[in-house]
Amino acid sequence: MSYGTADSLRTVTLDDVRGARKMLQGVARMTAMESSRYLSRTVGTPVHLKCENLQRTGSFKLRGAYVRIAGLLPEQRAAGVVAASAGNHAQGVALASSLLGVDSTVFMPKGAPLPKISATREYGAEVRLHGQVVDEALAAAEEYAAGTGAVLIHPFDHPDIIAGQGTVGLEILEQCPEVRTIVVGMGGGGLVAGIAVAVKALRPDVRIIGVQAEGAAAYPPSLAAGHPVSVRDPATMADGIKVGRPGDVPFGIVGELVDEVRTVTEGELSAALLLCLERAKLVVEPAGASPVAALLSRPDAFEGPVVAVLSGGNVDPVLMERVLRHGMAAQGRYLAVRLRLPDRPGALATLLGALSVADANVLDVSHVRTDPRLGLTEVEVEVHLETKGPAHRTEVDRILRDAGYAVID
Repeated sequence: MSYGTADSLRTVTLDDVRGARKMLQGVARMTAMESSRYLSRTVGTPVHLKCENLQRTGSFKLRGAYVRIAGLLPEQRAAGVVAASAGNHAQGVALASSLLGVDSTVFMPKGAPLPKISATREYGAEVRLHGQVVDEALAAAEEYAAGTGAVLIHPFDHPDIIAGQGTVGLEILEQCPEVRTIVVGMGGGGLVAGIAVAVKALRPDVRIIGVQAEGAAAYPPSLAAGHPVSVRDPATMADGIKVGRPGDVPFGIVGELVDEVRTVTEGELSAALLLCLERAKLVVEPAGASPVAALLSRPDAFEGPVVAVLSGGNVDPVLMERVLRHGMAAQGRYLAVRLRLPDRPGALATLLGALSVADANVLDVSHVRTDPRLGLTEVEVEVHLETKGPAHRTEVDRILRDAGYAVID
């Protein structure tokens, strides 16, 4: 771990968060608070979006990283720092180190998105690619720290990190003093713990709700057990909250101060990301959209005014394309069908004519002629369509079947 016994026993206080805010003056921006009319109508109470996706480096991670590195002793700074991350923490550590004149090395998985690798290097870090997942990169970073004396900057499991992230909570209370509920995405728990420390000290009546991806939800079983437990093979598109085990330091704070932890599905994350893009005109990564996903999944369960923290916007363009299609499908606006046609001239044109009658926009068409399941005179076609909603999807399916097409899936 990146901290010693004294740090692991140290709590985080409001004074720590206030001190972190002074340290961050001129470094981290006070990000915008945007109201959302669509979400307000859906939830039935005012909903505001805290736009940490517009923070420097594209996420809240700069706050904690800067406070942690700024607090190092001169001899520790001279040895440099090391971190492991698939993206957001890497960029936060790289920029914070550059601003403070500290050498930084960041281990990233080999499959990390190229834009995040490039950005981390541009912020001044030496990037080393190791392993296929963050846990493997973290093991390499720990080995590097042991061998060189560099200080390991953990993404969430240190009091200074939590204090830095807690400055988001102070800003929320200033920008929306009437807030009643704050919804925050959570992986290891550093952000929600910091916000809870700041907010509960000043406004104990405000509810703090953490949100985890269903496939990487380590907090519910950990809270039930009374200690951090690991989730095997966490799986979610939301890599920013894809953490298999809560941090020891944030876990104690979450158990004491966070009112509730909820989970959201991959479909709900996709729909939330799409909503942020279309309705709020904000580019948000899946982890950053998790609070919005929670609002959409249970719109009647939140006392308002509500603040949803959009924690980051560093989404890989390739993932964005996949997620948007997934979100459109979840809203009934995207349909992929496989069907069999006679393998003769004009058959595809006839199919496209039927889809034109159905008023469905064809996005893509692919043919399969060599599958052993097909007869000699058959071809299998997969058509990707843009539809207008669930009712239209059902209508398209009915029109195809009424026209005599053998719809396989």
